[in-house]
Amino acid sequence: MAYTLPDIDFLHELTDAADKQTLPRFRSQMNLHVGSKPKEGYRFDPVTDADREAERAMRAIINARYPDHAIMGEEFGTTGSGPLQWVLDPVDGTRPFLCGLPVWGTLIGLTVEGRGHLGMMGQPFTGERFWGDGKQAWRNGPQGLAQMHTRKEIPLAQAILHTTSPEPISQMPEVNFAALDAQALMTRYGGECYAMAMLAAGQIDLCLEYSLQPYDIVAFIPIIEQAGGVVTTLSGDRPELGGKILASGCPRLHEQALRILNS
Repeated sequence: MAYTLPDIDFLHELTDAADKQTLPRFRSQMNLHVGSKPKEGYRFDPVTDADREAERAMRAIINARYPDHAIMGEEFGTTGSGPLQWVLDPVDGTRPFLCGLPVWGTLIGLTVEGRGHLGMMGQPFTGERFWGDGKQAWRNGPQGLAQMHTRKEIPLAQAILHTTSPEPISQMPEVNFAALDAQALMTRYGGECYAMAMLAAGQIDLCLEYSLQPYDIVAFIPIIEQAGGVVTTLSGDRPELGGKILASGCPRLHEQALRILNS
């Protein structure tokens, strides 16, 4: 079935609205109220008024323009139903947001019948945006507008591996991270959603995340796929529902990494 879809300018409009809520609160103690949500395995899962107000702003625009679209957001759950669903994470990386580290971002994805079609990540402090427009992936920022392509045909021994936090490595021994880490060129930590953007931009080759929600990954599915990369669960399934996720710049490297992680 064919659907009339918004163009990428609408995602920029949503990101502009989120930026107005997040950027003034970044590295500022004024009007930044920090709380914690209950989350299994975490003693502190922060949420701020930047998260809540940015999601409210985006929801208001979507509801006004596309009232028949469903919305899933980290802060306010799922509203509506139907084949077109927006998936929003107003501040992905609230911990680095609180630390003043600019590796957080606003994530906006649109799924069509459950499959990621459009996606954008905005980082207002660095002035960068990364997006997949349905056909190609792009970035824009201080260095100008450019199409993104993932890095291809990199042997594992020359590949850069990223995972956000080391804690799940010991908690989930069924994932053979140690073997992949031993064979990669180097492993880095703490890049949050910015690392996924750098994979699409050809700077990082493998991103492993142990426990993602849909709003953590849906925006990146079109960005990475339209840049030439691959995103799946560790069982090789579609990643829209989250879980244990591997993103890779190169399809061949992706299959090799999955075999190692599942060994």
